[in-house]
Amino acid sequence: MEVELSAPNGVKWTQPLGLFINNEFVKSSNDGKIASINPATEEEICSVHAASADDVDKAVKAARKALKDPSWKSLSGTERGALMRKLADLVSKNAETIATIECLDNGKPYQTALTENVPEFVNVLNYYGGYADKNFGQVMDVGPGKFAYTVKEPLGVCGQIIPWNYPLDMAAWKLGPALCCGNTVVLKLAEQTPLSVLYVATLVKEAGFPPGVINIINGFGREAGAALVQHPGVDKIAFTGSTATGKEIMKMASATMKNITLETGGKSPLIVFDDADLDLAAEWAHIGIMSNQGQICTATSRILVQQGVYDAFVQKFKAAVENVSVVGDPFHETTFQGPQVTRAQYERVLGYIKAGREEGATVLMGGEPAPQNGKGFFIKPTVFTDVKTDMTIYKEEIFGPCVAIASFKTEEEAIHMANDTTYGLGAALFTRNLTRAHGVAREIEAGMVWINSSNDSDYRIPFGGVKQSGIGRELGEAGLNAYCNIKSIHVNMTAK
Repeated sequence: MEVELSAPNGVKWTQPLGLFINNEFVKSSNDGKIASINPATEEEICSVHAASADDVDKAVKAARKALKDPSWKSLSGTERGALMRKLADLVSKNAETIATIECLDNGKPYQTALTENVPEFVNVLNYYGGYADKNFGQVMDVGPGKFAYTVKEPLGVCGQIIPWNYPLDMAAWKLGPALCCGNTVVLKLAEQTPLSVLYVATLVKEAGFPPGVINIINGFGREAGAALVQHPGVDKIAFTGSTATGKEIMKMASATMKNITLETGGKSPLIVFDDADLDLAAEWAHIGIMSNQGQICTATSRILVQQGVYDAFVQKFKAAVENVSVVGDPFHETTFQGPQVTRAQYERVLGYIKAGREEGATVLMGGEPAPQNGKGFFIKPTVFTDVKTDMTIYKEEIFGPCVAIASFKTEEEAIHMANDTTYGLGAALFTRNLTRAHGVAREIEAGMVWINSSNDSDYRIPFGGVKQSGIGRELGEAGLNAYCNIKSIHVNMTAK
């Protein structure tokens, strides 16, 4: 149920391989396995157990039992918060090991995992741990004849499905508000990147969570994911992933009218007006698309530049990519961009690059594989210019280090181009005119708008989209709304 592993940076650890159900690691019922591949070397790291529908049922039943057990149900919010903060502390103490696992399994640079992803898990758990005894109901003054008040109660058993691009971050975004509100959880990991959160599971028991409160399973989406979404014992589904999968989850969840939260795809615009600070715009535009190998749902992958500054911006942006986007071994300190997460994703991105060329866009830079020592799913950061709004690379989510740059004439045209998409997750705009900035931000159809930055998210601020980019919000106080029921209680004060 475990294996001893080591990484190129010298870190060694014991990697759990099983399904974490009822505070224990167990085998899959049919002995199914999933191989975890190092995307930098294309070599197998290890194989983990893959949950069957029967295993999902066991996890749900464990969560249902824990929901009613006094060891969890009778805890005060203060006590729940203390458990959450204890888990955050343990993750922080094991930061180097967890960051190493994330780098090896996901391909993202070690320094990014250590300084951004592990701290995000810690910060989110601490944030919601602090909210656990402050999520109050209300008393409403309806006159002396009635005493009316509300209480906030947990939804119940929450099925949570996370993606492969940010395993640690997404696990925290899901677990934090669910546990804060007193729910129990069955968390399904992405089959491509299960290792880091499986290691975190070892810390769940150490932190003192009662058995069954947090269950963490691996498995293929078509089997384990579908079984979780359709299980009658699951009260809520929270999903982060593609829009196509989100639509299927909505269909499956409708049979039992489950509460759902969806954070799905995006094709976010970044608008550069002619009065913008072009150096600042180029810096943030680079961050907005090239971070995390371009594997970001909110990536500002469509850059819209006003005609008067188009050429100047393109040159500054190209220089930013050349200077910062160092492709290489994710364990090297100088590496900014590691490999794409899987061969399938690598081939998908290369397919979009081919389509961009065939449809007439200009490849200003990149557009080719970038193997390291002849191996790995590495792709050179790719910049397309002369992009038209009907091109595939402009309309569809690539989910890789590829950006499409188009031009516009007027503010009205920029807003139209920004909104001409089925997605509505994020958007960014650059201008020195604050009146324009606020006005355009209100007109853009997106759940989040950044002014003079891009992808500058924060766990204290609501995150989510509109249109086909999702339903509901995560993070911030708003993130609690999706994990509790408000019960209204009416007391007739005139009764004898």
